[in-house]
Amino acid sequence: MAAPLSAPKTGASQQAEQVAEGAGALQVPWQTIVWNDPVNLMSYVTYVFQKLFGYDRDKATRLMLDVHHKGRATVSSGSRDKVEGDVAKLHAAGLWATMQRS
Repeated sequence: MAAPLSAPKTGASQQAEQVAEGAGALQVPWQTIVWNDPVNLMSYVTYVFQKLFGYDRDKATRLMLDVHHKGRATVSSGSRDKVEGDVAKLHAAGLWATMQRS
């Protein structure tokens, strides 16, 4: 015997849940992750971080060392559109980058 189906959600309650889910998705920022690669020099990666993100030399160097030693670093975060743009810029500069939700 099959279990009874629950009544479908209708009206205001369904819309309220959709709005709540949508609001939660907007509040969760995306992250730009740069991955270590065997191609780019450490000095070049530092340079790219400075030019693309405006980081000072010390911060760019710390991020580059995270990439080098840990295999990855989070270099920016924000809305999905912003992070997609950051990933595209990093790809254009020859770096391996992905995006993920934080």
